[in-house]
Amino acid sequence: MFPLCALALALLCQPARPDLQPRNCSELAKLLSPRRHDGPGPSRDLAAGDHLKVCPQLHTCCTSEMEEKLSQQSQQEFSKEVLETSNALHSIFASRYKKFDEFFKELVNNAEKSLNDMFVRTYGMVYKKNADVFQDLFKELKKYYMAGNLNLEDMLNDFWARLLERMFRLINPQYHFTEEYLDCISKYTEQLKPFGDVPRKLKLQVTRAFIAARSFAQGLRVAREVVSKVSTVNPTTECADALLKMTYCPHCRGIFAVKPCNNYCLNVMKGCLANLADLDIEWNNFIDAMLMVAERLDGPFNIESVMESIDVKISDAIMTMQENSMQISQKVFQGCGKPKSLSGSRLTRSVSDGFNPRFRPYSPEERPPTAAGTSLDRLVTDVKVKLKNAKKFWSTLPYKMCSSSSSAAGLEEDGCWNGSNSSRYLPQQQQKIQHLTLYLLPRLSRDLDNPFRYNFAVTGNGLANQLNNPAVQVDITKPDMVIRRQIMVLQIMTNKIKNAYHGNDVTFHDASDEGSGGESGSGCIGLDCHLEFTFTITDSPLLLAPLEPKKIKPSNSACCSNLSQLILIVSCFIIALHLSFR
Repeated sequence: MFPLCALALALLCQPARPDLQPRNCSELAKLLSPRRHDGPGPSRDLAAGDHLKVCPQLHTCCTSEMEEKLSQQSQQEFSKEVLETSNALHSIFASRYKKFDEFFKELVNNAEKSLNDMFVRTYGMVYKKNADVFQDLFKELKKYYMAGNLNLEDMLNDFWARLLERMFRLINPQYHFTEEYLDCISKYTEQLKPFGDVPRKLKLQVTRAFIAARSFAQGLRVAREVVSKVSTVNPTTECADALLKMTYCPHCRGIFAVKPCNNYCLNVMKGCLANLADLDIEWNNFIDAMLMVAERLDGPFNIESVMESIDVKISDAIMTMQENSMQISQKVFQGCGKPKSLSGSRLTRSVSDGFNPRFRPYSPEERPPTAAGTSLDRLVTDVKVKLKNAKKFWSTLPYKMCSSSSSAAGLEEDGCWNGSNSSRYLPQQQQKIQHLTLYLLPRLSRDLDNPFRYNFAVTGNGLANQLNNPAVQVDITKPDMVIRRQIMVLQIMTNKIKNAYHGNDVTFHDASDEGSGGESGSGCIGLDCHLEFTFTITDSPLLLAPLEPKKIKPSNSACCSNLSQLILIVSCFIIALHLSFR
């Protein structure tokens, strides 16, 4: 009995024996074409691997130069796959931003053209002489959409004040009005309500619709830029070693048909993409806020319905003042005094001669074509689907990377690559015990229905969860500052979008360039080329795990750990029981 246990202990203290299927290096020569490898080719047969730095130092097909080249190749393939996967998301946000931006701009242009055509037909020369008031209105609306930094309510109040001055002159052409008198008229605007309830209702509709539309388009642009700035991943030294060990070290062993174990692949990817996964919380908050505003755009904040009817509403306001012109004039004269009369030669036509009270809006056939050849509800319906699909993108990226047929085995099978040999992905000491027990007690192992079902668990998402990643050493004290900056950008944009959901506008200063060097570009694209964000960060800082020394991988000779001793004792006990009942 004791010699058997001694044999078990000796086997336990040796490296796990790899599977001993015949291998050769001929396939590796095909893999390393001249385009991909400039150094000496692989040996024809397996040779000692003491010179290898990363791959298992067993029999190998690879030289040191080949190992370095394969490391570079695995990094390039990894970075390319991350970029291609992210580019699909980037293209979605880029195309949707472009569609929304074109739609909103064309919508305002169509509304301006519609009002101009209608008012020329309805009011003739009187409108043409005062067209600058309406042109300035649309100019300010475009300015707000493009650049922000404009209070919509104040701008609309100024529009109605200017329109009141022009209208009061037109309905009282026999009087001369000084600037002081016109200022006096404006004081009575709230009391008189010369345009009825139209200004109040239109101000509410326009401000909510434009704030929501601009914030939504801006959110699509920010999402596009965030994806663009984080999609280029440069593996750390530890990540590069893990990628090499997972992808090409089996080739150096002469094993070509094997795929990485699924959990092993996930741990490698989660370690290499740990910083990207930290985007996920703020990314999901951002997506949720965008979906909330999308519902508003498709409902009460629908900018399309507001802009398509703005000409009719302004004309209704003008007609309301026409109909009540006598009462309005009398109240103004009572409050501001009667102005001086003009001489007969300077009298102009009365407003009834200039304004046609028989106002007729566009019929549906006369309306300008729909903006950008589509409608807002179609755009919103489409983008809501894309937004929902984009949730959890960063936390599921490792699974996408491991899901392709060339990346990992679908299930944890005995024949997958675990980083050292073709076997299950098990803790190192458990691999040794498995080899030992299966060697000594094949029948007992079958009777116990394979007691070695345990595999390495998949680590959690994000940098802080990589402390005990068995596949990659990750320094959790050194977060990627580019990604941390994009987390801040998402937080700011989410806050802006949530304010837009409630109809409130927030002006930010886009500091994406400051301190970023060549990482971020100009930060001035399309919608925000004239916008600067000013912000103060009040959120709690991201908490990082305390500084810990880097993990040191246990050597193959380390066999005296508590776990190993316990497993050895249990194994010997099982052997003893099995022999006693024979």
